[in-house]
Amino acid sequence: MSVSAEDNLLARLAGKPSPAGGSDPWALLAATEPDHDQGIEKKDPKLEVLLSRINRLAENSGESTGPVPGTPSREFADPNTFLPIEPDSFQQAGLSDSEVEALALKYLLARGDASGREVAEQIKLPFVLVDKLLRQMKNDQLIVHRAAAPMNDFQYELTELGRERARRLAQHCSYFGAAPVALTDYVAAVAAQSLTKQHPTAEALRQAFGDLLLSAKMLDRLGPAVNSGRGLFLYGAPGNGKTSIAERVTAAFGQYIWIPRTIGIDGEIIRLFDPVNHEEAPVEATPGLIDPRRIDKRWVRVRRPTIIAAGELTMASLEVAVNVSTGICEAPLQLKSNCGTLVIDDFGRQRMRIDELLNRWIVPLEKHYDFLNLPNGKKIQVPFDQLLVFSTNLEPQELVDEAFLRRIPYKIEVLDPTEAEFRNLFERMAPKLGFEYRQEPVEYLIDRHYKRVGRPFRFCHPRDLLLQVRNFCAYRNEPLVLKNEYFDLACENYFAVMYEKEQAQRSGANAAG
Repeated sequence: MSVSAEDNLLARLAGKPSPAGGSDPWALLAATEPDHDQGIEKKDPKLEVLLSRINRLAENSGESTGPVPGTPSREFADPNTFLPIEPDSFQQAGLSDSEVEALALKYLLARGDASGREVAEQIKLPFVLVDKLLRQMKNDQLIVHRAAAPMNDFQYELTELGRERARRLAQHCSYFGAAPVALTDYVAAVAAQSLTKQHPTAEALRQAFGDLLLSAKMLDRLGPAVNSGRGLFLYGAPGNGKTSIAERVTAAFGQYIWIPRTIGIDGEIIRLFDPVNHEEAPVEATPGLIDPRRIDKRWVRVRRPTIIAAGELTMASLEVAVNVSTGICEAPLQLKSNCGTLVIDDFGRQRMRIDELLNRWIVPLEKHYDFLNLPNGKKIQVPFDQLLVFSTNLEPQELVDEAFLRRIPYKIEVLDPTEAEFRNLFERMAPKLGFEYRQEPVEYLIDRHYKRVGRPFRFCHPRDLLLQVRNFCAYRNEPLVLKNEYFDLACENYFAVMYEKEQAQRSGANAAG
């Protein structure tokens, strides 16, 4: 049988040679596997890289099944490090549409007009979520378009209806900053960054106290107390560095933590981030327009806090404080110090009675949680997760009873320096203050103003006396040199009142003997 033109065409479609004899070209075509690569040009590697990056960004952009806020990003974070991830919906953020709408309305009331991206940046929520809400607010005639804005955005302003609603909302609470974080998310964040999960080593302690002269024995006593993450008493004579030790304890733990700017509980907004007590540590920027880490901007990274409360501490400082004019609540000190250190300095000299303070904290020290009263009358349970340090010049047993001392497992006495440590302090401090260290004047100082009069050494004396000498040299416009007569003048000024008190104490001791 001769091969027709139709047979040849079918054979070419099947990718077979031209049929001969009685072979059926239709059967050849039906039995042929299609070759998808035939006739397709070689793929562009640059295009493949670009498509791969787009796919990764699409995966990270998340859908309803994306990462839960407060969980680490699997690509960009250490799995052992807490990292707040931006929410994919208001519900996932623990917010209702009306709560976000209230923040946007109050912001536009104060600002006059703003673009959608400016509103999103103000309340620290993703623009894609805020943009959808703004469109709904426009349909509800609360806002209108004032003008077009770049990147498919608009400039918004309030209508009369929106302005009236914003005024009513501002009367209850004038806050229109970052959207609040749910209390449950904050509790989870404290648990993930807890001090109890940190176990500072001896090397970490040496680095934390590197600028202080502490003996190996003192470090060995501080180490277990710091690792416990509970509480300790630092007691001893004034001027031996109890406050300095307490301030540096936090440095032995992890360097940074994440805290929410505000916490929202049943319509009440509690401001947690405090620039006075928290040192912000911004995250390093990433190259490019899109940040693949997707960090929740309602949270802020800070250094582990060290909050010091001295004689000014009152019971009001330990409760939620509400500003009656703004309706904004301020978090108490123990909440701000979570995952850090809270130092009660000069313990026993507070404006409140000691038993009131101890009764307030006796349960939190045992259970590691605290109860706070909100202005609306609701009582909430919050974490009590900090190293509580009591620093005092008085004997602990004279201040508190046995029940409270049992809950503070570590009591460390900060002793006076030895003579060798005292000399070492002068040797270390002199160059820092611009002096060339000379041994002879220091020997004269120790013999004349300490040994002869029976004055005890204190860790603060070398620094304070050298400052006296430096100020005297600056006044006389003389070079910074250590001399015997300079130390005489410094001691005459520095120990003037203290010397009389020391003399009286020694006279009383001699009379009693």
